[in-house]
Amino acid sequence: MFSDLPKFVFFTGKGGVGKTSLACAAAVTLADAGERVLLVSTDPASNVGQVFGVRIGAHVTAIEAVAGLSALEIDPEAAAAAYRARILDPIRGKLPEKALKAVEEQLSGACTTEIAAFDEFTALLTDADVIAAYDHILFDTAPTGHTIRLLKLPGAWSGFLEAGAGDASCLGPLAGLEKQRTRYRAAVDSLSDASLTRLILVARPRASALAEAARTSGELAAIGIANQRLAINGVMPQDAESARDPLAAALAARDAAAIAGMDAALARLPQSRFSLRPENLVGLAALRRLAADAPAAASASLRDRMPDLPPLATLVDEIARAGKGLVMTMGKGGVGKTTIAAAVAVELAARGHDVLLTTTDPAAHLTQTMAGALPNLTVGRIDPAVETARYRQSVLETRGAALDDAGRAMLEEDLRSPCTEEIAVFQAFSRMIREASRHFVVMDTAPTGHTLLLLDATGSYHRDIMRHSGAGAAHMVTPMMRLQDPELTRVLIVTLAETTPVLEAARLQDDLRRAGIEPWAWVVNASLAATGARHPLLAARAETELAEIATVRDSLSKRFAAVPMLAEDPVGAARLRALAGSASAAPADEPACA
Repeated sequence: MFSDLPKFVFFTGKGGVGKTSLACAAAVTLADAGERVLLVSTDPASNVGQVFGVRIGAHVTAIEAVAGLSALEIDPEAAAAAYRARILDPIRGKLPEKALKAVEEQLSGACTTEIAAFDEFTALLTDADVIAAYDHILFDTAPTGHTIRLLKLPGAWSGFLEAGAGDASCLGPLAGLEKQRTRYRAAVDSLSDASLTRLILVARPRASALAEAARTSGELAAIGIANQRLAINGVMPQDAESARDPLAAALAARDAAAIAGMDAALARLPQSRFSLRPENLVGLAALRRLAADAPAAASASLRDRMPDLPPLATLVDEIARAGKGLVMTMGKGGVGKTTIAAAVAVELAARGHDVLLTTTDPAAHLTQTMAGALPNLTVGRIDPAVETARYRQSVLETRGAALDDAGRAMLEEDLRSPCTEEIAVFQAFSRMIREASRHFVVMDTAPTGHTLLLLDATGSYHRDIMRHSGAGAAHMVTPMMRLQDPELTRVLIVTLAETTPVLEAARLQDDLRRAGIEPWAWVVNASLAATGARHPLLAARAETELAEIATVRDSLSKRFAAVPMLAEDPVGAARLRALAGSASAAPADEPACA
């Protein structure tokens, strides 16, 4: 798969499917062949540096152990600071102080951060010096929802600027964006040129991950990016040894069924498969073995299985005692936030509590996970398209009614800005937070980067309200205050028992704490150590989990639970209750390994 790559290569897909590992393996393979390679991460939760054991930042950094390979991590916050300076510095001293403050406030939101990171991204696609310096530029992209927005932005903003008639937008002075028109147009051309760009859609051999890859493929094709390839990562081998082990056999059968049942259009793409690895994909030797799909040493047994890992039921018991409140699952995409949120919600509802299960994830699949209705449980979704349409209509009816034709036209133009979606989703998010004062609201959040943008919007709103409330501030209760209240909000950080997911979850915890939000508990999901695996490949992977589980237990959280790897996807109320630790809910045909 790595031998015929064009100038620009994007590794994209649902979070947690191995995009970073494959991107790093491809970069090393190309550099080993004598090519000049730049590996770029556009993920707000980048971990390329950890894979190579090198500190990488917002400047091109040579990977000294691999001749010809350099790496770069786009830092959204640093990019935003530079972007603000580029807009604000030329107008300082030229505008009245009040006007300058207004522009600074317009540039303080999360949307500006995303656009600033996008500017860095498009520069790499269009900068002649960068293009000449490297034979290949590989992008390890952020999780799917974020990536789709990123890839759509060149066209979206180019069109927005073409139609713009005013002198300001939600990003500040429109004149500050005018000079980017040529770059945006060139970026669109590069992304659509099959001889220059290829999209590698990475997926695990799971029905949900392959369905997400199919959606991504269709959306990319719709914006002109048709040169795609599918990489299925982490396939359980179907060999004689696997056939003798119930868990290994069940996992192999599940993988085969998911691959056989994938979308027909996705199945027609050129395809590569990579076997499940018995090792953490950190370091050059492991990356080279991954690229060659070469075997690595496997363990004969799990010698030091950690006993008495607490089940998810221990957390649900404590949550249920509160009688109401907000429960949020957070973490890197692909770690199982949706499944954990659904399991908690189903178990609370089965105990007689009134529960709203909802999601802020653009790639939500709650309905598929639930697979049916349940008494006391309502399932919903914060749909960005629906919320944006509702918000636009509301603003036009309230503010537009008193405007003349010219004023209404300017208002409609402002509402076409990409920032409108952020405001609309934030308002829906705030409504869900208020609901939690009456009953349980269990919220499955989007992958980490999107969630932090949403929380940043919540914090900006909180600061703005408190700043303008004056004497009344003492009586105000903002959404951020509710999130910071440990009696109302319980944040469950979901992770896998692997080095990179735990590091990323720890970073998320630090970010939440800086926002005054203390995570309530951690959930280690899909743990092989919790199954007592005996198959050599699975046992070897289980042994790699032990140190990470100990780190969570001893250093990162006062409460944690471990959820075992399941042989079958936990779809439907009965399986979800079993996942939450309700033994009486387990179906009669539940595999012993689950």
